[in-house]
Parts: sequence; structure tokens; C-alpha cells
Amino acid sequence: MHVGKLVFAQLMEFAPWHTFRRLVAKYHGNFNVRTFTCLDQFLCMAFAQLTYREGLRDIEACLRAQPGKLYHFGLRGNVSRSALADANESRDWRIYCEFAQALIRIARPLYAQDSIGVDLSETVYALDSTTIDLCLSLFPWAGFRKAKAAVKLHTLLDVRGSIPSFIHISNGRYHDVNVLDLLITEPGAFYLMDRAYLAFDRLYTLHQAGSFFVTRAKSNTQLRRLYSRPTDRAAGVICDQIVEFTGFYSQQDYPERLRRIRYRDDDGHRLIFLTNNMTMPALTICDLYRLRWQVELFFKWIKQHLRIKRFFGTSDNAVKTQVWIAVSVYVLVAIVRKRLNLPMSLYAMLQILSVTPFENVPLFELLTQSQLDKIPYVDANQLNLF
Repeated sequence: MHVGKLVFAQLMEFAPWHTFRRLVAKYHGNFNVRTFTCLDQFLCMAFAQLTYREGLRDIEACLRAQPGKLYHFGLRGNVSRSALADANESRDWRIYCEFAQALIRIARPLYAQDSIGVDLSETVYALDSTTIDLCLSLFPWAGFRKAKAAVKLHTLLDVRGSIPSFIHISNGRYHDVNVLDLLITEPGAFYLMDRAYLAFDRLYTLHQAGSFFVTRAKSNTQLRRLYSRPTDRAAGVICDQIVEFTGFYSQQDYPERLRRIRYRDDDGHRLIFLTNNMTMPALTICDLYRLRWQVELFFKWIKQHLRIKRFFGTSDNAVKTQVWIAVSVYVLVAIVRKRLNLPMSLYAMLQILSVTPFENVPLFELLTQSQLDKIPYVDANQLNLF
């Protein structure tokens, strides 16, 4: 029988705790704290994410049911809902934001060689946002509509591995296009965006930085064709044109030429793409835009399998703390998947980890397919006749 560390403690060993301690010291997270430290807060919240806890009472009841294992769990302070609530309200959310960014910097190189279905060596990002509805009376700072509150998660997703490289949390009124002002662009990278980000001055900033973008044109976008390139209509590419803006303000915002590609998919839908990449084949551009759907799948995945739709606190700090710890757990599980070279999906890993945090089983053995099904069944009560 394995008598080593608990499964949860083994999982947490993959996190860079030296970075976490440095961030706690940077933001004075443990200032005037006696028992329930930032590390205790993070472990409790990570446990809630892994095991799908619904509230502070739920977290407290589950952890206090195992008093003899909490020390081996990594907790040193007394677990109570009041201590956890106070920590979520007062501890600086930037500690967990920068810690999640540190985990992202570890995870992205692990997935750098993954295939994305397109013969492309450059980094490909998908940019989008998702809205989480809230109660206006409980979250008055998250204004959205007249009788409704919401927060937005603006996410820049690295398509290789589906690792979020940038996340910005705002209230519901924050327009998606403003996030382009916050991005640190990467020269040579591709940015996939829908029509909500069609702001020509910001796209021109991406162009000047040496980055490429692929987006869709609106119906009222005023463009003039300069010349056309040969296309393969059998593959769905109707036309491949070099265009320029004809509107006064759009010309001022984007004075360079663009490439317009009309594409008809298998269902007969016609799509119009705009890009500043002039050399890549038109069909590859269309295939690239299909990868933008991965950010939609990422939002659906974290809403279904992590706790970011129901919050354990109502303040701005508590909401951001919970979201960033959820992102940290997601990225940490992705790191474990690559470090242990596991074939299973993140969903399957979370399902297993959700029911085994207090087990004394080696993590690799737990997350690999059991060989017990290959052992023939023998009834221990059956006597030998000969």
C-alpha cells in the first residue's frame, strides 16, 4: 500500500511555490496574518475547483471531515468559512493573477510542438470574450444593463494546447474591442478574431507590430478591389482579392492594403475574411479561422467543469481571485498531463481528481489506465477439486 503523499499534495508539487512566496511578499499578502495564510487560501480554493464545491459551507464541511489529513494536504491554518471569506475579500487578487501567469509560462512550451491541423510553425492566438451573468443587487460594481450585472472574461487563447496566454476581467459594459489596446503583440503571430474586434486603427497597430490577423468583414465595410488572384473554386474559395478602404475614416485608420477572401463552406454559407497576410494560400487562411472556435470551446469547458459561474464572494477582489485560481487549476492540470505524458483528456483527469484528493495513490498510477481488467477473475470462495 502506498503511504506517501495525498493525491492533492502530489498535484500541487507541480506548481512553482517559490514564485508564489515571492508574489505573496511582493503584495504583502500575509501582512498581519496569523493562521490562515495566502497558501491556505489558495489550497482551499483549488480544492473547491477540483471537487466542484458549491459554497463556503460546502468547502468547510468537506475539509473538516478529514481533520487527520489536512496537514498532509498542505493546510496549516484552521479551515473556516469566515476565514476563507475574509481572505477572498482582502487578499490582493494580483497574487493569484501573476501566479497563474507563471503557470502559463511553464505550460505553453510544453504544448509548443502540438499539431493544430494547419501546416504552420508560427504561434496562433484566438481572441474572444464570454459573459458571466450576476445579480445586480449583490454585485453592484459589475454593471451591465439596467437591471442586470455581469463580468466579462476577455481571453487570448494559444491554440496549441488551448492554454490562455492573456485574460482580462472586466464588467459587462467593457467593449470587446478595447482589449486590443491591452495586448502585448507578438511579431509573426496570427490573431484570430470575430467581427466584434473590427476596429481598423487597432488592427493597423497589430500590422505595424509585425503581427498577422484574420477576421471577418461586416456587411457595411467599404472596400475597393485593386486586383484578384487565381482561386480554386472546387475547394470553396470563391475569390482572393487585394483591396483598400474607400471610406474617409477607415482610410485614415488603416492606410495600407488588405486581403479579402470569399469562402463557401460545406453547408453553403458564404464567409468573407480580411487579413493582412499576403503570401499564405487562401485556403490556409480559411482553415486558420476555423481554429478560432477553440476559444469558444475553452469557455464552454471552464464553465462546465470549473467554478466560475457561482462565486464565493461578492466583491471585485473576491471574483477576480476565484477566476484566477480557477485558471491556475486548469493550467496546472494541463502541466501535469504533459509532464506525466498522459494520453487522457483534461476532462477525464478532472473527473478522477475530483473523487480522489485524499487518497494515498501515486499520481501517475492513478491517472494511467489500470491493468486490473486484464487479470482473470478468480472467486476466492471457490475450492480446488484437485
